Amino acid sequence: MTSILWLCRDFRFDDNAALTAAVRDGPVLPVFVMDAATRAQGAASRWRLGRALECFDAAWQVRTGENITVLEGEAADLLPGLAARIGASAIHQNDWPTTATKAAQDALRRALGPGPVRLHLHEGHLLIHPARVKTGAGGSFRVYTPFARAVRVAGPDRPLPPPAIISALPAIGARRAGELTFAPDMYRGAAVLAKQALPAGEAAAFARLADFIAHVPDYPAHRDRPDIDATSGMSEHLALGEISPRRIWAMASLRAGIDPALASGVEKFLSEILWREFAWHLLLAFPQMAETPWRADWARFPWLGANPAALAWSRAETGIALVDAGLREMRVTGRMHNRVRMVVASWLTKHLLTDWRIGLAHFEDSLTDWDPAANAMNWQWVAGCGPDASPFFRIFNPEKQAASFDPKSLYRDHWLTGEGAKAWRETVPASWNPPEHRALPDSAALLDQGRKRALSALEAFNRNSQ
Repeated sequence: MTSILWLCRDFRFDDNAALTAAVRDGPVLPVFVMDAATRAQGAASRWRLGRALECFDAAWQVRTGENITVLEGEAADLLPGLAARIGASAIHQNDWPTTATKAAQDALRRALGPGPVRLHLHEGHLLIHPARVKTGAGGSFRVYTPFARAVRVAGPDRPLPPPAIISALPAIGARRAGELTFAPDMYRGAAVLAKQALPAGEAAAFARLADFIAHVPDYPAHRDRPDIDATSGMSEHLALGEISPRRIWAMASLRAGIDPALASGVEKFLSEILWREFAWHLLLAFPQMAETPWRADWARFPWLGANPAALAWSRAETGIALVDAGLREMRVTGRMHNRVRMVVASWLTKHLLTDWRIGLAHFEDSLTDWDPAANAMNWQWVAGCGPDASPFFRIFNPEKQAASFDPKSLYRDHWLTGEGAKAWRETVPASWNPPEHRALPDSAALLDQGRKRALSALEAFNRNSQ
């Protein structure tokens, strides 16, 4: 028998349930479909998806002597005919449970009809199947702490080893992975991003994880410092499935078991992996999380729509040093330090009283580690309208945050006046004509006014909700 491996994410050999099942069937044809949903994805994450696909194609060629098949169109229009052409008995895919992916899967099932070929979905994007983590009442968790406790008690699913032998079919069609144009809308920004990007691919993911674990004792103390390279850098690899969360958990736990000096750092790191897991379990329970406030009453909160201040925010022209530095970092590298993300999001949703969905869309377009579940949950968390959210009255003061976590201004200086500023200018359209960054002389008054305005809006909202 032959089968098709329908690639969506999970560009890896290790702990890849769909690949393992396809190889067990017999010769396998890996297929990536550039569909409308992928084209609609944010530019930076599309660009990073292209790098992941190229790396996997190269690794597949080394392992099997063949390339992957690359098609453009919709899976429902392309895969049934391809399956008939090669005599495939099954189509295997690792599930990536987003609304768009589910729609493509349902369309493919309808196109396959009652014939002999079936679509088989496999787990691999999460630590644990959602059915194994339920509240006492049988529902989904809405609070992180009991959710994390339940996952630890149940234990993550066990990762699979990579297939020892793969029998691969020759690629169909002349197009190769590197010939697809993933992000034409990035224009000159792609060249800058390529210089700043972290290494892509499964081998790079394993190497980076091993290096991080060796230095993990510093993680709890330094993880909130954007001026120090103390975080794992695994978010891109997880977003593209170049390594699985189950493998990360297994490797980190094993090392901590061998070396007790690593235990505290590993424990803190695994709690962040659980936070990502929490986001996906929430998205499964509430698929509209990117469009609708989790707490329904917050649909009436008086957030502003598109406005000049929000536009200046998106262009890193707020005049608030830490906010602008973070937004410049994201434009140049496709990444932003997590502590800075919270400050940047708080500024938009609270000081500027702008709808969190405007920020969510900007991050979706700009992040190479874009994750639909984490992006939606984290924006709702900062805005105060999500499950287990930070209270709206928790309003970050960017200057105090900068003093605490960038005490020597190394991070801000790099992005506002140093080499990072030069790289940022290379990415912006000429029509912006951005001036040199200058801190606002009355920033203290601006911060105080914004805080008071946010708290007044919250008070009015609470009063009207009674």
